[in-house]
Amino acid sequence: MYDCIIVGAGPAGGTAAYHLAKRGRSVLVLEKESLPRYKPCGGGVSPAIAQWFDFDFSPAISLKINKIRYTWQMEDPVEAKVKTAEPIWMVRRDIFDHFLVQQAQKQGAELRDGTPVTSIEFKNDAWQVNTSGKPVVGRYLIAADGSHGPMAKWLGFKERKRRMAGALEVEIPNHNQNSPINFDFGLVKNGYIWNFPKADGYSLGIGTFVGGGTQDLKGILAKYAESFGLNVNNGKEYGHALALWDGDFQLHTQNAVLAGEAACVVDPFTAEGIRPSIFSGMKAAEAIDKALAGQSDALAGYTQVMTEEWGSDMVWAQRLAGAFYRFPGIGYKLGVKRPTASQRMAEILCGELRYSEIANHAIKRLSSGLIPGRG
Repeated sequence: MYDCIIVGAGPAGGTAAYHLAKRGRSVLVLEKESLPRYKPCGGGVSPAIAQWFDFDFSPAISLKINKIRYTWQMEDPVEAKVKTAEPIWMVRRDIFDHFLVQQAQKQGAELRDGTPVTSIEFKNDAWQVNTSGKPVVGRYLIAADGSHGPMAKWLGFKERKRRMAGALEVEIPNHNQNSPINFDFGLVKNGYIWNFPKADGYSLGIGTFVGGGTQDLKGILAKYAESFGLNVNNGKEYGHALALWDGDFQLHTQNAVLAGEAACVVDPFTAEGIRPSIFSGMKAAEAIDKALAGQSDALAGYTQVMTEEWGSDMVWAQRLAGAFYRFPGIGYKLGVKRPTASQRMAEILCGELRYSEIANHAIKRLSSGLIPGRG
């Protein structure tokens, strides 16, 4: 019997496995795909995650970028060099996710990839996890199988608070010449388009977050790619869902917790998912370690920590998203084009600043721009 079985080898699952194994707990990670596996994702990672680990992430980082460029409908550019302690990391998820799991394996965690979970049963004070192979048993369970994974439903979380967003992405191989991180507003409704550089190409994508409606996302993405001299036909397109934070809810049940996108932790303003997933994986590991040590309220403490340390800031992110994406033209003029905007956003992405420190002022500024004679 394992101390903990983790379903899903993404950032949340890999992080939880690492921290539990490092504490001497017996850990099994189950992953339906064979690692390394491709994962559609822009691949921007906050360097703030380094503080939660004691190893060097360099082998998993494709580029470090300290320039951000914004446009409004591919015009009116704003470019800034951000001044943060560490530049924003650009990663490829197949490499990054596998790297995290490998660090967990070095601590003693076991990985069984290419092993889909077919069902779960709680009996004799433990979880039996049935797979495409033999069943396995663990005292505790972490569901980190993503926004559409079945684990949350099987565990009884039928009414998760989440807002589903859509993303369309394409990876285009190309020679990279130290490009900035690119964001465009206005071409797509209630969202943005991005072009994130990698060492050997670009990750382009569209995210719609607040009821984007019917749009020709493929056509918009192709047009955006052309502005960089890129052809989307040179890469493969992937569509996927994002589980944005939409309010706090209970993340624990009998000897089990939700982590990562299964816990709906994605930032509702930027759609950043890697840092909150890693944070949830770390906190889930801490809670289960305490539960294994006999602390009866440890899993409830996990829900409380995620509410207080992540959800409290996501309230502000959601309010800012509601104001900005409904009136993006005003948001671009009064927000993005301000000299300090890029620096503030970089500080948020790098974990140096919280939404609660800036959102109230930003929302008031956006609101004032809607009132004639103000702003």
